[in-house]
Amino acid sequence: MTKPKLLTKDFLIVSAANFFLYFTFYLLMVTITIFASDEFHASPSEAGLASGIFVIGVLIARLFTGRSIDKVGWKKTLYLGLLFFLITTCLYFFVNNMTTLLINRFLNGASMGMASTATGTIVAKIIPNERRGEGTGYYALSVVLAASVGPFLGMLLIHYAGFSINFALCILLIAFSYISVFFLKIPKVQYSKEQLEKMKGFSLHSFFEVKAIPISIIGIFIGLGYSSILTFLSSYTKEINLVEVGSFFFIVYVVFVLVSRPFTGRWFDEKGENMIMYPSILLFALGLFVLSEAHHGFALLLAGALVGLGYGTLSASGQAISIKVSPKERVGLATSTWFIFFDGGVGIGPTILGAIVPILGYRGLYMTMSIVLLACLFLYYLLHGRKAVKKGNQVIQAS
Repeated sequence: MTKPKLLTKDFLIVSAANFFLYFTFYLLMVTITIFASDEFHASPSEAGLASGIFVIGVLIARLFTGRSIDKVGWKKTLYLGLLFFLITTCLYFFVNNMTTLLINRFLNGASMGMASTATGTIVAKIIPNERRGEGTGYYALSVVLAASVGPFLGMLLIHYAGFSINFALCILLIAFSYISVFFLKIPKVQYSKEQLEKMKGFSLHSFFEVKAIPISIIGIFIGLGYSSILTFLSSYTKEINLVEVGSFFFIVYVVFVLVSRPFTGRWFDEKGENMIMYPSILLFALGLFVLSEAHHGFALLLAGALVGLGYGTLSASGQAISIKVSPKERVGLATSTWFIFFDGGVGIGPTILGAIVPILGYRGLYMTMSIVLLACLFLYYLLHGRKAVKKGNQVIQAS
């Protein structure tokens, strides 16, 4: 039986738009604290707030976008999100104090949350059901690549070209994404009166897809584990005198994500999510354990490979499961539910884990997170794994 086509024009346009969206996000994220310090003489805490308030804007926007995207329209929401993101990025040229910077960072984050929720919802509609895991995996590469190249280029531009060039590049990339989505063709979704009635009101059901919450709870701990790497890896490698090798950590990480993604996505569809989730959680936990015990460069790079295989697969598979278990008319809410929980884990990580470092040290931090991820094996089983029953070539939810 011939599989439905996956790499269509529309799939590639949405994936490219999402790549440039996250590429811009990372270009700004790694440089905005330096901008706040250099331009407005911000204290470390104020500069940190300039970075973190963006994530707050993202989370709030996801909350309301997930609820309204089906009524407003998927494509229209993407247009508005990208336009808002373009305008607020242009405003970086006009901020003249910390107050206006913080306000603009919040609005910039809100527009990012709006646009990224739309791209995730649209791609979920474009991907054939028979290739859900594979397609979501390929789509997630847009974020993985942006997360690896964006920070590197951002720091390079700040060092050699300055903030203005960095902001100008961001504007150019967003403008390109905005123009490209005009060529998208998305089937119009029709809703019955009963479905439209369910979208009204301000209950928990109207802001979250309840069926996506169990797997999204796992997403909190996945995001928490990854935030320990994003936030403290540089300091850790400096402490253990492996700074030069540490700079290659994310390169190894990306290589293993790219190599594994075609296989893991296909296995998700053919063998079921449990065949992917259990090994991936274990590999992520193992990667954090190896990181905690690293004394030589090889161990550090091995940890990068294990994290790429583990976390790199979990982030895509979790999103695929959240969509899979939810009603078709609530794909937008399912997508935003997953990312609210996942981004929440990444967002609260620096604060929670930062309190652990003075007590346990960096090695103790990564050992603790390894244990937390191992516990997620049992949590996943209780929340989702035991309900996923394989029947022939199709995985269904047990009633």
